[in-house]
Amino acid sequence: MGKIKAKNVSSLKPKKKCCRKKTRCIKCPVVIMRMKKLENAGVHGKDLKKGLEKARAS
Repeated sequence: MGKIKAKNVSSLKPKKKCCRKKTRCIKCPVVIMRMKKLENAGVHGKDLKKGLEKARAS
């Protein structure tokens, strides 16, 4: 799949079930939901990238 930009994560199709590993994968439904929330709040640029790291870390 390669590197995906933070602005494109919210448009991905999520997996059926979350694996709940310590570092969540990009296609995890939880990560995609959190990134959609950030984009709706108007976050963009470096802040969006930091938000992606935070969403995956939880």
